Amino acid sequence: MPKRLLKMRLNGEAVEVDIEPGAMLADVLRNELGLTGTKVACGEGECGACTVILDGKVINSCITPAMKAMNKEVLTIEGVAPGPGKLHPLQEAFIEHGAVQCGYCTPGMILSAKALLDENPSPTEHEVRVGLSGNLCRCTGYVKIVEAVLAAAEKMHK
Repeated sequence: MPKRLLKMRLNGEAVEVDIEPGAMLADVLRNELGLTGTKVACGEGECGACTVILDGKVINSCITPAMKAMNKEVLTIEGVAPGPGKLHPLQEAFIEHGAVQCGYCTPGMILSAKALLDENPSPTEHEVRVGLSGNLCRCTGYVKIVEAVLAAAEKMHK
């Protein structure tokens, strides 16, 4: 089958890429565009390692057909920081609070947390846990991740 042209805004930039008709968004991001911060673990949309933000909503990119991003805004972990050499407050908080261990789940956790804080700038601990419930972590036990998100929320909304 002939390739299809996908046009989207990726991390604030207009992007056009020829893709296979049935390609999943995670594969296009990683293999065609070189954005390897989006991880693929389960391949079934269950673990959240592939989390990206599509038009303001958290999605599992491993099960999302890439063409669903046509003419839409996609944010990956590579686009979260406010500029070169700078970190987003969530990234800083994850480091400061020891919320990163192996790091495999971290991009998805940060993107889910960002979407949560964009919608609810002052979440409770329970709301953070619910907001991160689609992201699995096998290393941290979630306590430090939740602490990091709450600290970032406080810092971002002073």
